[in-house]
Amino acid sequence: MAKLKIKKGDTVKVIAGDERGKSAVVKEVLVKENKVIVEGINLVKKHTKPSAKNPQGGILSMEAPINISNVMLVDGKTATRVGRKVVDGKVQRFAKKTDKILD
Repeated sequence: MAKLKIKKGDTVKVIAGDERGKSAVVKEVLVKENKVIVEGINLVKKHTKPSAKNPQGGILSMEAPINISNVMLVDGKTATRVGRKVVDGKVQRFAKKTDKILD
């Protein structure tokens, strides 16, 4: 399993699909599925039965996962690819456009 270059809390831009061009923050990274859940992006409707937690039931709007290949990290104002390099004995992420350390 490859190490992913996007982490929770990163700002990403969607580069493919219906939500192309939108930017938002990553809420969760699903490593085994190679997907990310991005705040307010790829919203789907979920029909729920009434339960103790939600006595009303009804239709909820929630974010669905997006393949990690369809998002790109945003550094400043522009989307950039992410690389890894060893700095002081630690492997750190860096933006390939600006060569700036991200962590």
